[in-house]
Amino acid sequence: MPGTGMWRTKSVEQSIADTDEPDTRLRRNLSAWDLTVFGVAVMIGAGIFTLTARTAGDLSGPSVSVAFVLAGIACALAALCYAEFASTVPVAGSAYTFSYATFGEFLAWIIGWDLILEFSVAAAAVAKGWSVYLQEVLVAAFGEGVSTTVDLGGISFDWGSLILVAVLAALLTAGTKLSSRFSLVITALKVVIILFVIILGIAYISPDNYTPFVPPAAEGGESGAGVEQSLFSVLVGGSSSVYGAFGLLAGASLVFFAFIGFDIVATTAEETRNPQRNVPRGILGSLAIVTVLYVATSLVVAGMVPYTELATDAEPEGRKTLATAFSLNGVDWAAHIISIGALAGLTTVVMVLLLGQQRVLFAMSRDGLLPRKLAKTGSRGTPVRVNILVGVVVAIAATFFDASKLEEMVNVGTLFAFVLVSAGVLVLRKKRPDLPRGFRVPWVPVIPVVAIIACVWLMLNLTVLTWLRFLAWMALGVLVYFAYGKRHSLLGKGEQQKVSAEE
Repeated sequence: MPGTGMWRTKSVEQSIADTDEPDTRLRRNLSAWDLTVFGVAVMIGAGIFTLTARTAGDLSGPSVSVAFVLAGIACALAALCYAEFASTVPVAGSAYTFSYATFGEFLAWIIGWDLILEFSVAAAAVAKGWSVYLQEVLVAAFGEGVSTTVDLGGISFDWGSLILVAVLAALLTAGTKLSSRFSLVITALKVVIILFVIILGIAYISPDNYTPFVPPAAEGGESGAGVEQSLFSVLVGGSSSVYGAFGLLAGASLVFFAFIGFDIVATTAEETRNPQRNVPRGILGSLAIVTVLYVATSLVVAGMVPYTELATDAEPEGRKTLATAFSLNGVDWAAHIISIGALAGLTTVVMVLLLGQQRVLFAMSRDGLLPRKLAKTGSRGTPVRVNILVGVVVAIAATFFDASKLEEMVNVGTLFAFVLVSAGVLVLRKKRPDLPRGFRVPWVPVIPVVAIIACVWLMLNLTVLTWLRFLAWMALGVLVYFAYGKRHSLLGKGEQQKVSAEE
């Protein structure tokens, strides 16, 4: 039976029925291919172009490829659970909608609030990275003195990020199908760039660079210690999470950022033709493609240069990317090509992150947990008001704030969502075994339980500071729910009307 108050659940049938409301209806025109493109578009981006080299230098050494494998396994397990949910409840909102049907309104709000953090911070952070690459391309074309950041009365104004977010928000408002076609072109380009990195980089691999494959743990120093140390290493009494076993595990938790994206595919279920078949294919297909590319790329990069030269504090500059490995081998022309590929790659990453953010806010607004007017769709079947709101917020964050170091904040939020979705499969199987499921997770309950354990494990290997920030954001979310969401919930209003009618 549905709960009451903050634990009330929204039935699957009601969630699906809500998708037919004329004022809040989304257009169904996406195929399995469109979803696969979205998934690859968002996953091949900031993670592969920036995190691969930095994780090898700062945390895992040559074993960064193993870190990608560990993160990929956790994602694959969670992806199976997402695929079952998305095929059973083909409604916008992803983990938020799934949680509403299983754990109740309060936990649904919490996960929705968590997803707002994930997508908005990620979009702002990647937009900042895009602006950095834009500056590199402009400098290569026009010489020194060109900058995408200007100083306005002591305030840093990043016009590159602002233009990117504004254009992409307008594109998403014009239609999701159009956005998919744009993603296809850009995604094809960056896949070619990644293959270029792998094929060309093989020629510069030195076997000596793979030794030691797991470097001995770094002792002493401030890096990777205190609140910057992984929670797991603190709990078991480790002194640092740089290199060694703790470094490998911390690296897996960090490169997990590169996989963020397949869950966004689930947010488009309501806009997909035959979602029971196409959503699972889009989720699992995109994840399989990028995992192979990630592992191959990380093996090549770690073999091209000693891992110590990829560390953040290594000379000549702090920020290390895929292009760094080629520059250190004197192949500057290849580094320029990679920078252009990264610029294109990050474009679609920001676009799909904005799409995910918009769909979660749309679902929460349609349920009344946020202002209902935000859920109104325009003539093109897109939530125009939500699109504008998300575009403005992310543009402000990317233009005026330093969002480039918040990857871990995104990771902890996403992993938390994965845990709830995996647990939700078990709950819904027990509560509603009668529901038609276009895709079923094999070996239940083993797969969902292992998925939960894997995601919690990665969460424990994030830093203490990340956990403190995450808990603060969640506490703010609880206050907002009781101040607004609980009182304006459409499900709650229906509950009150029913009680009044009985009286």
